[in-house]
Amino acid sequence: MTRIGIDLGGTKIEGLALGDAGRELARQRIRSPRGSYDDTIRAIVSLVTSLEKQTGATGSVGIGIPGAISAATGLVKNANSTWLNGRALETDLASALGRAVRLANDANCFTLSEATDGAAAGAAVVFGVIIGTGTGGGLVINGEVIAGANAVAGEWGHNPLPAPDADERPGPPCYCGRSGCIETFLSGPGLMRDFAAHGGDALPAIDIVSRADAGDMRAIACLERYEHRFARAIASVINLVDPDVIVLGGGLSNVQRLYERVPAIWTAHIFSDHVATRLVPAKHGDASGVRGAAWLWN
Repeated sequence: MTRIGIDLGGTKIEGLALGDAGRELARQRIRSPRGSYDDTIRAIVSLVTSLEKQTGATGSVGIGIPGAISAATGLVKNANSTWLNGRALETDLASALGRAVRLANDANCFTLSEATDGAAAGAAVVFGVIIGTGTGGGLVINGEVIAGANAVAGEWGHNPLPAPDADERPGPPCYCGRSGCIETFLSGPGLMRDFAAHGGDALPAIDIVSRADAGDMRAIACLERYEHRFARAIASVINLVDPDVIVLGGGLSNVQRLYERVPAIWTAHIFSDHVATRLVPAKHGDASGVRGAAWLWN
């Protein structure tokens, strides 16, 4: 069986065709037609057609989107690619492609990929975290994406930062309309904001990490604050769903010190005498989103 996955991003659309046992058959990336819903539909159809031409087989189609499908209306909601919001994307794509399609939030696709044949393969309960420009999450139990009654399961980044210190209240404003969301502290822009707020230069997150690795004390202190915030935030997930594995993706998942330091800190915030949960980097890296979209037909 050929499975086609589409990762619909704000700047690019990536397509992937998987064969048996997750073998990659073809991959292609195109630019997203920003601002145009109709052009987005046409671009996805064109990409699916191209992948099927390359593989010589018609495939199932799964699509990861930067938002969710409302259980109440069947329309896209919460997408930062705002031209998708309020549109019947699933119905329109099914009509344009002439077959059923499956859609899921991009963080859910990431988590499904890693739970299926990635860093958390074989684990019963997997929580996936994307820490990059934003902070998203997804939950997979026994190989199935858990979307929830309101299609917001895993939207961990828009909970308040747990146990905030005095200087963390009320927290930075978030695009969702609230302040102090986990995303405002743990995203790449959140790390940059914190470094600048403590006297640092306006640097990309990767440069802050490089400075810390080189022994810069201000950068080291910034990462230590980040790690403590991350540990508090992820401890709330462990207390709630108690996953076997937590998988990290996104640009900040490449910060190797997180995998040792965060688990050393989170124990103090978890209601257990022992914490068996593993914190691991994604096996498939940037390809996990599109692979997970393909695995929606599993």
